[in-house]
Amino acid sequence: MDIILPAESGDRVGYRLVGQPAEPIIGAAFPRVAYAAAHVVANPFAMTDPWSQAAVDWDRTMAFRHHLWRLGFRIAEAMDTSQRGMGFDWASAKELIRRSIAEARTMKGADLASGAGTDHLAPAAARTLDDVIHAYEEQFAFIEGEGGKAIMMASRALAAVAKGPDDYARVYDRILSQASGKVILHWLGDMFDPALKGYWGSRDFEPALDTVVGIIERHAGKIEGIKISLLDAGKEVLLRDRLPYGVVMFTGDDFNYPELIAGDGRRHSHALLGIFDAIAPAANAALARLGAGDRAGYDALMAPTVPLSRKIFEAPTEYYKAGIVFMAWLNGHQDHFTMVGGMQSARGICHYADVFRLADQAGLLADPELAVARMKSFLAVAGV
Repeated sequence: MDIILPAESGDRVGYRLVGQPAEPIIGAAFPRVAYAAAHVVANPFAMTDPWSQAAVDWDRTMAFRHHLWRLGFRIAEAMDTSQRGMGFDWASAKELIRRSIAEARTMKGADLASGAGTDHLAPAAARTLDDVIHAYEEQFAFIEGEGGKAIMMASRALAAVAKGPDDYARVYDRILSQASGKVILHWLGDMFDPALKGYWGSRDFEPALDTVVGIIERHAGKIEGIKISLLDAGKEVLLRDRLPYGVVMFTGDDFNYPELIAGDGRRHSHALLGIFDAIAPAANAALARLGAGDRAGYDALMAPTVPLSRKIFEAPTEYYKAGIVFMAWLNGHQDHFTMVGGMQSARGICHYADVFRLADQAGLLADPELAVARMKSFLAVAGV
């Protein structure tokens, strides 16, 4: 099949599809814990202000979670992939968490953890550390009250009011000591959210690392693991090597995940990745190969997904959600390319053309004819 795609130069370039759709293995045993941070499907027919009130198609949103569960992934629910802090508010997140926990109970083996943050507290409204603590407590109480497991997300409000590492320690010590179950921590870099610059009380990695490790060591019995999203494999390995026994690393590195998951022969990372939303069929097959001891097969399946992931997560990285939802639309998981808050407008037409090419080359267009038809309609709206 052939299609005409736009180039950055303004030219129109012919492209012939070359990919063979990835073949996932249903029921495959993974050698790593693999969380996929899942997106939400907007409802384009709802008559609301799209910038202030999220309108969600709950049926399609839940159906996509069943798709990921069937492929063997756990769900990281109500995280930044679902646009927390970018059009998707806490009230909507509560409904999403409630529905997802209920859905998980209907499917054997389904599992999830949900993001607990402070996004219902505007950073400008936070005056004290107690304000931040109370905000975290509210979200933890809701998730745990629903029978869920919490992922302690980074807080814009805490970044705004904290004066140094001791303030971060005070907040995390308080919340972790109160948690009823094991918690996953999340170190989100400022490339994903510029408001988090200087998180942990320092703009330098080494002192921030010391602060995080100190918190983890004090609460090792309450922490399942930590996700680090700095897009720097070396920094992840430095933290991974310092984790106490029983606390695992969840890679959030959407640039370097294949080698981090495979490991260095001493330690490896588990995964909590936004890109798994888009590459789930290939990632499923690759993890099955890794579990069977076939490292070459794992690498062969994972390697083509990396250029796609790097394109989707290119700067400004916080807009990666657009590429994730675009992939879901191309692959028939939703009938439209509309996002909460109109976020589909965050990327340009040439970006989406590159995503299309790279998805094909990675074997991630499940139905190439459908994908081509949808891409042509999308290009026509853009004047191509």
